[in-house]
Amino acid sequence: MNSNNRVALITGGARGIGLGIAKSLAADGYSLALNGVRAEDQVEDVLASFRDAGTTVAYCQGDVGLDSDRKAIIEKVRYEFGRLDVLINNAGITSPGRKDLLEADEGSFDRVVAVNLKGPYFLTQLAANFMIELQDANFEAEPCVVNVSSISAEFVSTNRGDYCLTKAATGMATKLWATRLAEFGIRVYEIQPGIIRSDMTSGVTEKYDRLFEEGLALEKRWGEPEDIGRAVATLVRGDIPYATGQVLYLDGGMRIPRL
Repeated sequence: MNSNNRVALITGGARGIGLGIAKSLAADGYSLALNGVRAEDQVEDVLASFRDAGTTVAYCQGDVGLDSDRKAIIEKVRYEFGRLDVLINNAGITSPGRKDLLEADEGSFDRVVAVNLKGPYFLTQLAANFMIELQDANFEAEPCVVNVSSISAEFVSTNRGDYCLTKAATGMATKLWATRLAEFGIRVYEIQPGIIRSDMTSGVTEKYDRLFEEGLALEKRWGEPEDIGRAVATLVRGDIPYATGQVLYLDGGMRIPRL
């Protein structure tokens, strides 16, 4: 084994929500395997910031939508650390071009499904088998999987139909994996963020500034990546016990119907 620290693999972990999660888990003493599609030299500043703070970190470049890349990601984790305790399925893309339902094309649909749904589904399969393998070797761990979904699982956006569908399906994936992995003591959760300040939402800042001021959420502010990071760390630590398969909503109260 190459690491005595617990290890967390975070897809899309070098920016946005994924980086917020990485910071919280690093503060809890985790070694980090950060995945992203950018070349390693493009995220070197992020990696250096963790290393300067004393966190062991490795970058696992790859597209979770591709089978060969998913396998390479897990093999990189195995090579660098020799263990895997936590998988955070965070990587995702929005609908290319945000096309209306009447104009959307299959190419974009297939790409969104590959990254947002198929990728996490089969990466979880690979990660879970690795975790089970470690258990069979009497390796002490408290493994878990966290799927980062979105309020778009329940809130309709007709110019992002493919995105909404993948996030709704993530809820069922969470239930499926929680059920299948329960016998191995692998906890599975879903985080459903609201409107979070990130590169994905940077193009609609003015729109949501206005909507928050008009009462979009009970808490009149953007969610921050750090908000999601703190919540994920709480689940990973087991501070909310007896709750595998559950969904944690982090939307500032957006889901509460009001008259």
